[in-house]
Amino acid sequence: MTSEILTSALLIFTLRMIGVAFATLRVLMVVRRRKVFAWIFGFFQPLTYIIALSWFLSDLGNWTKILGYAMGFATGLVIGMLIEKWMAFGYTNIRIVSPNRGIEIADGLREAGYAVTEVSAQGRDGMVAILHCSILRRYESKIRSATISLDPEAFITAENVYLVQHGFWNS
Repeated sequence: MTSEILTSALLIFTLRMIGVAFATLRVLMVVRRRKVFAWIFGFFQPLTYIIALSWFLSDLGNWTKILGYAMGFATGLVIGMLIEKWMAFGYTNIRIVSPNRGIEIADGLREAGYAVTEVSAQGRDGMVAILHCSILRRYESKIRSATISLDPEAFITAENVYLVQHGFWNS
């Protein structure tokens, strides 16, 4: 196997990885209604795809190019997800269910500057507090850490939301 073949497979891998990362980010930006970023990623995604595909199609019998193409695709998905998580665009609604410490969690989060809505509810084993906290995604780990420090047994979920009407947002 020559170094030219390996270099070509590596270039295909790299271009495919970058292109699929762009595609992943483009879809996530569309979902989050970030038009400019969706356009930028949408421009570069097919550009890298066409270049990688042309190099790939030049020698279909070369298994190293086939592996490079497939591995670049799979790696690009993961890289795109990691980049998007790092960028942390948008808003998240954190839902915290605590059977014993809801008031303490709500007070602690409020002291830290976050808006919290408390709801009393009936759980499987009795009354629980359900706390809702809508935040910028970049604060998600801070909310999680603060909650766990106050109640390690709390049940925490998060869902991505988009801003419809500006209310209290910790920014």
